[in-house]
Amino acid sequence: MSTQTAPVTPSIAPQSSGALKRFFGPENRYLAPIFITCILLAGHLSFGILESYQKTALAIVTSVAAELTLGWLLMRKWLHPASAYISGISVGILVRSPAYWPYVVCSLLSISSKYVLRLKNRHIWNPSNFGISVLLFLAPETVATLSIQWGNNVWPMLVIWVLGSVIIYRVHRFNITATYVLSFIAFAFVRSWFTGSPWLAEVAPLTGPMYQLFIFFMITDPKTTVRNRKAQCVVAFLIAFVEMIFRLEQVVYAPFYALFLVGPAAFLIEMWWDSRRAVAKVPATA
Repeated sequence: MSTQTAPVTPSIAPQSSGALKRFFGPENRYLAPIFITCILLAGHLSFGILESYQKTALAIVTSVAAELTLGWLLMRKWLHPASAYISGISVGILVRSPAYWPYVVCSLLSISSKYVLRLKNRHIWNPSNFGISVLLFLAPETVATLSIQWGNNVWPMLVIWVLGSVIIYRVHRFNITATYVLSFIAFAFVRSWFTGSPWLAEVAPLTGPMYQLFIFFMITDPKTTVRNRKAQCVVAFLIAFVEMIFRLEQVVYAPFYALFLVGPAAFLIEMWWDSRRAVAKVPATA
């Protein structure tokens, strides 16, 4: 019996390990949609973070429909809906409104920004950050963002943080999330010193579901972050710094506005720098 079963064990382990690596690999386009869906389910089933399933579904359907329509009209291609699904579900989770129209308008703003606000064939704003920031700025009486916490139950938050960290590490974006979180914690000391509020109260927003989405999806978007890893860390630090200033000025939606300003600025600087390097290489190769 033992001579027949012994060779089986070493052949199964590598296959399982390989499948696990492929699942958590950067080429798995379904990984982020699965993860953000887990956040939605964990948050809503535990603490009811959604306005309603209907409004979240409306945001997702609008985003995917807009992506497919614009992709076909402007590029003559049926684009994969994974990116639009992430934008739609982010809008569905983060936007809070008694009306339905903000979910449609925010989704349309998010997706259309990818096709309208482009430079050198690249969009420069994170789609959902753009849509939510514009809507919050233009319609603050009707629209707010998710702000409730995970309650006193730390386990859903730990699961999200551990799973999210593994995924972000596998897609080579962990440095961005880690830099932002550490900077946020450090700047919480500064805010506490300025305002006199307890440091723990200043750090508390990090435990909220809004920040789970912000640190794992918005600031790590591969399409709208700079390429260099050190520069990514600098940008994450600057986002936290600008957010601190906004918070000191009591701007309610500080993280969204900070990313709205810093992210595209860094992206444009990288494009300008690339152009300079390209021009500088011309005489050398001529």
